[in-house]
Amino acid sequence: MSLPAPPLVSVIVPTRDRPALLREALGSIRALEGPDLALEVIVADNGANPETGAVAREFGARCVRAERLGASAARNAGLRAASGEFLAFLDDDDVWLAEHLRPQLALLSRRPELAAVLGQAQCTDEQRTPLYGPGPVRLAGDGDVLHDLFAQMPQIGALVARASVRETVGELDETLLSDEDWDWQLRIALKHLVGFVPVPCVLFRQRPVTADDDLRWRRWPYTRRVFLNNVRRASSRRPSLPYLARCYLRHCGWYYGISLWSALEHAHANERRAAARELTRALRIAPLHALRDLPRPGALWSTFGALIKRPRRRTAAAE
Repeated sequence: MSLPAPPLVSVIVPTRDRPALLREALGSIRALEGPDLALEVIVADNGANPETGAVAREFGARCVRAERLGASAARNAGLRAASGEFLAFLDDDDVWLAEHLRPQLALLSRRPELAAVLGQAQCTDEQRTPLYGPGPVRLAGDGDVLHDLFAQMPQIGALVARASVRETVGELDETLLSDEDWDWQLRIALKHLVGFVPVPCVLFRQRPVTADDDLRWRRWPYTRRVFLNNVRRASSRRPSLPYLARCYLRHCGWYYGISLWSALEHAHANERRAAARELTRALRIAPLHALRDLPRPGALWSTFGALIKRPRRRTAAAE
């Protein structure tokens, strides 16, 4: 008697001109294959590097072109090309861990009422050294995770969804230049039940904090937009206003804290203009957090202190 065919998972990998990182990502995907799991790998390219197609072919992946620039357009091109029963995603600078996919697929098989299942992401530095995580630590066990997702942003690389969400939820919003994956997951949670497996599934690569100053500043308005748009969409399922206020302040606090950290790094490197810019951005994003921190020692006062110190003179040898 022949065994039933394994489930087909369409894995969508958006990429733009990073063939070396793409090769590492695709290798981590193919490492998961086995007789119980079939993968359709789709590289969604919105760059111009000719090596991208060669890397995709090296790993037996289909390469599709995105019609527009941006991660949303690339993921949507992959979504439209996917033919699997399930959908999964991996950014080209991240890698999957060996425990990914199977726990999610097992839970989806046991609980047909679930439209998707989230796992955990482990944040790392550029050398894949763990920084913090894995997270999320927990989500609602009954599948009603909408409230949880207002408070946190699960990494899309740890998500496995039924392909049917394309029809019920639609594609990612291409007008969003950031946090489009959080928006899409909130929209799934608004319409469907979403499961959770506390299993580290993806290494989520972070760049040095000072490398993303301008990107982080451009990203903040989209974080706010995604949050407020989904508060409006939630309608009768909307959490209480005190809870939403705490969630919003939590997101403000993340941007505030990392901008202060960047300011302090710049100040220690004698990059005083960059330090002042990041401090100003932190205060603009989260003035309430700054007022809270004024009476006590901490990152805010450390940053002020580093800025008012006399700058170190460069030695002749350094020049």
